[in-house]
Amino acid sequence: VQPQAFGGGLVQAGGSLTLSCAVSGLIFRSHAMGWFRQAPGKEREFVATINKTGVRKDYADSVKGRFTLSRDNAKNMVYLRMNNLRPEDTAVYLCAASRWGPSNSPEMYGYWGQGTLVTVSS
Repeated sequence: VQPQAFGGGLVQAGGSLTLSCAVSGLIFRSHAMGWFRQAPGKEREFVATINKTGVRKDYADSVKGRFTLSRDNAKNMVYLRMNNLRPEDTAVYLCAASRWGPSNSPEMYGYWGQGTLVTVSS
């Protein structure tokens, strides 16, 4: 079981990207999903989380109003739309699955992918 994140790349400040996460090997609709990011030399940081139905979402203060999280349970996919990107958003973005519900704590997630790199140039 491994969520597979993709869609990262190089973008200028103020630009947009959509990250996707494909999940297989588990009952996707029974798991909350989360996005975290890790910049070089920094700790893993919570970005956003969504419950199993997609109704409840929570965002880190640093991305509220700029990032939008959604999921498609029919396709086992999660999407993170990122607008108005800033250089400080540069990081490896990882998606993760949790059977315990949406959470901003990485310890609540049992399944992690390898991440996709987002680089925002100034």
